[in-house]
Amino acid sequence: MTHYLKALCLLFLLSACEDTNSNKVYKPKSSGNINDLSVVVDNDLWESSVGETIRSTIGAPLYGLPQDEPQLTLRQIPTAVFTGFVKNTRLVLKVKKGVAAATKFYKDPYASPQQMVTVSGMNNQEITDQFIIHQDKIVKTFKSLEIQEKQRRSKKTLYNSTALTDPLGINIQFSSLYRIAKQTENFFWIRRDIKTGTVNLLVYTLPFEDTTTKEALAKRVIKVRDSIGKQYIQGPLDGSYMTTEMAYTPFFGETKVANRTSFETKSIWQVKDAFMSGPFINYWIEDKVNNRYLIAEGFVFAPSVGKRDYIFELEAIIRSITIKQ
Repeated sequence: MTHYLKALCLLFLLSACEDTNSNKVYKPKSSGNINDLSVVVDNDLWESSVGETIRSTIGAPLYGLPQDEPQLTLRQIPTAVFTGFVKNTRLVLKVKKGVAAATKFYKDPYASPQQMVTVSGMNNQEITDQFIIHQDKIVKTFKSLEIQEKQRRSKKTLYNSTALTDPLGINIQFSSLYRIAKQTENFFWIRRDIKTGTVNLLVYTLPFEDTTTKEALAKRVIKVRDSIGKQYIQGPLDGSYMTTEMAYTPFFGETKVANRTSFETKSIWQVKDAFMSGPFINYWIEDKVNNRYLIAEGFVFAPSVGKRDYIFELEAIIRSITIKQ
């Protein structure tokens, strides 16, 4: 009887283990280029007002670039084709017609990491309305995953940044393809060469001013970056230097970087007295504990090629910043 009971208990334990393991669903690794979005929608909807709305909202041009480039590259896939390995793309947007109007978000439905958003409506107008209402949240959700993916890829070959991080009291992660091009006690210029130019990152600090209004801060951002350009970023001609292209209206807004309130600026830079320009993103990070702004700016010089992916790379680096306590 004792042996029978032992065997029965063992059988029960094995069955429990099998039940536990059966609950674990294997999900393949997701795939896809950074900022590529699979839009699962049938051809008739893609060619209708629904497709036009998707292209003008989710696929709208990214602000702050000298030429129009979509914030996400849209790749339309008919519903019948969305099977097998096609389901493993990292970003998925599905459109459903004939069901109640809704916008829903799903994490890792078919692969990992993966973000899927479904947008539905009984007719074209309801679907269109959903995109107009939720476009910012949809783009922000996709972008958040892509930032994480870009950071994950960069970690494979990280630059030893202690020469920068120790003096500034921060942590930051960027690829070993970068190098420190110029530094002082409180200013660092990091850059990497590309076939058509350079990708650049500036990191420095300034005293914090708690009473500054948003309008005054916006003016100060431009004034400071122009003075930094004049002091450190010289152009090819004597007396030329990087400045802000004021013919292009800058974008100003608030965001979070290093878990702190940050003032974001996007616009175009130019070199005074020279035919050189490109996009930049600039963040003033409030570090009240240390009574300072930590300023991180990325700018790209890449004539005749797309610049969206380079700016995105710089944003991913900047958003990797943490401030040491």
